[in-house]
Amino acid sequence: MGNQRDSANEFMPRKVNSCISGVKSDLPKQRNGLLSGVMPKFVKLALKLLLGLFLLGVVLGVVFLLSLDTLLRVLTEHNIRKQTGMTVAIGKFHLGLLEPVIIIKDLKIHNPADFGNTPLLVIPEIHVEYDRAALATNQIHVTLLRFNLGELDIVRNAAGRTNLFELGLSLPKQASLNQETLKKSKSLDELTQRTGMIFQGVDELRVSVGTAKYIDLADQKNNREQIIGIENTVVKNVKTPADLAGLALLVGLRSGDFFTTFVGPVGLK
Repeated sequence: MGNQRDSANEFMPRKVNSCISGVKSDLPKQRNGLLSGVMPKFVKLALKLLLGLFLLGVVLGVVFLLSLDTLLRVLTEHNIRKQTGMTVAIGKFHLGLLEPVIIIKDLKIHNPADFGNTPLLVIPEIHVEYDRAALATNQIHVTLLRFNLGELDIVRNAAGRTNLFELGLSLPKQASLNQETLKKSKSLDELTQRTGMIFQGVDELRVSVGTAKYIDLADQKNNREQIIGIENTVVKNVKTPADLAGLALLVGLRSGDFFTTFVGPVGLK
C-alpha cells in the first residue's frame, strides 16, 4: 500500500506539471493569434480613416476652387460699393489660376438714391490679360484689355443736379484738352499711392461702346438716347491718357452733339 501511495504521489505532480507546461506553451500561440487578429483590424481602420481624410481634403479643395470666383465676385462688389457708395452687381467673375487672366461679365453700377437708383454704367465684359512677372515686381503691365461699355446713363435729378458732376465724373473743359494735360493723370498717381504698384501700360486695348442715355427725372420729355456703336476698336501701347485721344475723338464723332452739353463749366448741374 505504501509503495502504491508513493507512486501515486509521484504521478500527480508530473501530470500537473505537464498540464501547466502545456498551457504555457500554448500562451505564445494564443497571444500571437490575438495580435495577428487585432493588427489587421487596426491597419484597416487607420487606412479607412486616412482615405476618408484624403477624400475630404480633395472635396474641400474642389469646393474652394469652384467657390473662389464667387468669393472674389462678392469681394469685388463690396470694394466697389465701399469706394463709390453705389450699388454694384457682377454677373460673373473669373480669376484664372493657370492663366494670367481676369474676366468680369455683366457688371452694373447703379446711381445713388438721389438719382433714382438708375443704372450709371452697364458693362457686359471686362477681359484682362496681364504679365505675371511684372506683377511680382509691383508693376501693372496689361498685355490685353478688352472693355465693352454697353450703356452710360447721365441722369439729372429733380433738384437739377447731374450725376456726372455729383460723382466727380464731369468731362474736362475744352480749353484744358492739351497734350501736357493729357499726359498727366491723377488717377494713375492715386493708383500708385493706394496699391504701391506702378502702371506700365496696356499693350493692346480693344474697346466697344454701345449707347449713351440722358435721363431727366424731373421732365421725361427731355430724355434722349444716342447709339454710338463702336465695335472692338483697337488702340495699341496705352500708357497715358494722351494715348486715348484718338478713341475719344471717335466717340465724339459717333455721338454727335450728345456730350457737348456736359463739356465746360456751364453744362447741366
